[in-house]
Amino acid sequence: MAALLPINPINGASSSAAATAAAVSDKQMIAGNFQTFLQLLTTQLKNQNPLDPLDTNQFTQQLVQFAQVEQQMKSNDQLQTLINIEKSAQATVALSYVGQKVVVDGSTAKLENGRADWSFDSAKPATANVVIKDSTGQTAYSGTFGVQAGKNGFTWDGKGNNGKQWAAGNYTLSVTGKDASGNDVAISTEVGAVVDSVDVTKTPPLLSINGKDFTIDKIKRVMRAT
Repeated sequence: MAALLPINPINGASSSAAATAAAVSDKQMIAGNFQTFLQLLTTQLKNQNPLDPLDTNQFTQQLVQFAQVEQQMKSNDQLQTLINIEKSAQATVALSYVGQKVVVDGSTAKLENGRADWSFDSAKPATANVVIKDSTGQTAYSGTFGVQAGKNGFTWDGKGNNGKQWAAGNYTLSVTGKDASGNDVAISTEVGAVVDSVDVTKTPPLLSINGKDFTIDKIKRVMRAT
């Protein structure tokens, strides 16, 4: 059967390849413009009329443009280096979460050893109608419980309404709430689970939690594994 408990409040390879290709293309375009500009300037100096040489101010302006193009190329290289460092840092941080138990906003929890845990966050006291479904969408359990304002722990032992013990796996919970006057009450759900793996080919990296993907910013709390 399910149990409701009060708790204390506590919180891409393809895209990467495309970005790299775009960066290389931009660099090649700037380099091509750089070389073209240099050739034009050199040709202009070689073929200027000795009796009417290139105006000093105009020559200076062209040299400034020359320097700006060179600086743009260097800035792009440095910016790409910073981006690569940031990606590496994100991957390192993400990998540190593997094996850690974290809490995220979500509705899918893993049933193992006869236990699956969720927590509710209710805007005010309400009657909550809970429905739990397996990965195929089949209803495994439903029930009605009273919840307090704030965070409430919810535990399901894996048994259906008919007493059937459901197999271990991922189960999705949906909950709706009504107050004493029959008005809707907003109730959000959280799940605590171990981070199974991290996909560092994505930007930002994706953490796999109970078969769902989350970015690091979705983690609300990190808990000590029990």
